[in-house]
Amino acid sequence: MMKQTENELRASTPARITVGRAGVRAKTDAVLSFRYDHAAAVDAVYGEVSETVLSELELFTVNTLATEKDVYLRRPDYGRKLSSEAVDIIKKRCIKGATVQIVVSNGLSANAINENAIDLYGALIQSLELANLDIGTSFYVEKGRVAIMDHIGEILSPKVVVLLIGERPGLVSAESMSIYLCYRPNAKTIESDRMVISNIHQGGTNPAEAGAHLADVIQKVLHYEASGIQLVEIERQKKA
Repeated sequence: MMKQTENELRASTPARITVGRAGVRAKTDAVLSFRYDHAAAVDAVYGEVSETVLSELELFTVNTLATEKDVYLRRPDYGRKLSSEAVDIIKKRCIKGATVQIVVSNGLSANAINENAIDLYGALIQSLELANLDIGTSFYVEKGRVAIMDHIGEILSPKVVVLLIGERPGLVSAESMSIYLCYRPNAKTIESDRMVISNIHQGGTNPAEAGAHLADVIQKVLHYEASGIQLVEIERQKKA
């Protein structure tokens, strides 16, 4: 009876529960599973986004101030600013003042982009086109952090920036992606101005469904000209 309960508990969550022990140590299969998932998380951080994926999405690449992976991990602030060369490139190649500017970045998981970006991006573009929203020139930022959207907002002045970025990998999933969006991000933007849809992967929020849903969120942001806590407060007042 106890064994059946343990199996039911394990089936209800991807968390490591009821793994048992052998004496004072964890069982061999639990240790091996942990080491496998830990290795996958490390690979996600140090891996690279596939050129095939970027080519299929038709994205060109620019870099942040973080030129090396170790520097990127030690100095998050370097991942929040584009290099001077990158600034020149996007000024030349991107539409300025678009309604929606889409940016993709590896963040802390290249695997998240490799596994989810194609399905998510396709659904997002289709839903934005159905909503008759004009879309800027999408591009890929190597070694970007979430706040890179503020620097991009300063340069291109879109109404909404949408950032598809790899999440910090864990021991349950090393392939999870987040979507951050913000209304007119700039140097004065604070974290509460952003909105996020997280846990996007095949075992969490479906990538295609997240992309399709995002268009509805963007239309709401544009309607109220606000995002994050400001949007929540506006909606609360409307209901009051």
